[in-house]
Amino acid sequence: MTSPWPISFDDVLAARERLSPYLSPSPLRRYPLLDELVGHGIHVYVKHENHLPVQTFKVRNGLSAVTALGDAERARGIIGASTGNHGQGMAYAGQLLGVPTTIVVPVGNNPDKNAAIRSLGAELIEHGAVYEQAAARCAELAASRGMTLIHGVNDRQVIAGAATMTLEILEQAPDLDVLFIALGGGSQAVGALTVARALRPQMKVVAVQSEAAPAQYESWKRGEILRGIPSTTFAEGIATGQAFDATFSTLKAGLADFVLVSEAQLADSLRELIRTTHNLPEGAAAGGLAGLRKVAAEYAGQRAGIVMCGGNIGVEALARVLAS
Repeated sequence: MTSPWPISFDDVLAARERLSPYLSPSPLRRYPLLDELVGHGIHVYVKHENHLPVQTFKVRNGLSAVTALGDAERARGIIGASTGNHGQGMAYAGQLLGVPTTIVVPVGNNPDKNAAIRSLGAELIEHGAVYEQAAARCAELAASRGMTLIHGVNDRQVIAGAATMTLEILEQAPDLDVLFIALGGGSQAVGALTVARALRPQMKVVAVQSEAAPAQYESWKRGEILRGIPSTTFAEGIATGQAFDATFSTLKAGLADFVLVSEAQLADSLRELIRTTHNLPEGAAAGGLAGLRKVAAEYAGQRAGIVMCGGNIGVEALARVLAS
């Protein structure tokens, strides 16, 4: 029988060892105004992944994957498909370690994220109308150029890198009761489940997704991988139209709950994070708070963690959220 766990806790420890020369732990902070907002006597802990280089947890993923490569693989270069944050994480790792990097994005991708990827020295190729088409082109280029393909989800070292976040959280708050994570591909959530299983099995991991991008939720609910589900959420980091082979089984086996929130709830939680923490979250970074607020009564009196997974929101998108 195939194990539902794509990585082991030893993989997480090895990833942390590789990342330690390049990344410092991100802060885990308390904000009394957030406690008041959520209510029910809940103590809220915010993990600030937006304080990492390129303002996203995905710098962990990119660095973990690239530092695990041998010299020959690095010399041939790396390539990946992305709509922004995975590409920035890869580009940062490539620049830092001197590895040629190519990122394939859909045509019409967020221009600010495109500019950020280019500024880190990566070659940026635009192809296709949606991520899936960009990913297909990326695979073709990887084969023709002999480059190492680093998938944003279906890669053990990517997931191990994401898991180092929860390793830090449980070192910073060992008695945490529940962790709410906005779910895109699932690397953060699977990483969290792997670490919790080893260090704090009683800690629950709850996934959050938008009603406007429900592919992972519907897959989890039905117990099978679904693909081609429309996504219209403004939160780019969770705008996935499918579940993924490397993470689905673990999510199915390990999640304590899966919460769907509306676009309005996401936007309101984004505004509240700005008000209470004076940080700038992107849309996906509001997912944890939105999910916690929706089911807060179920976690009365507990210690709840939320993840500000990134801060790469475009000016126009931010203006729309603030205006609404």
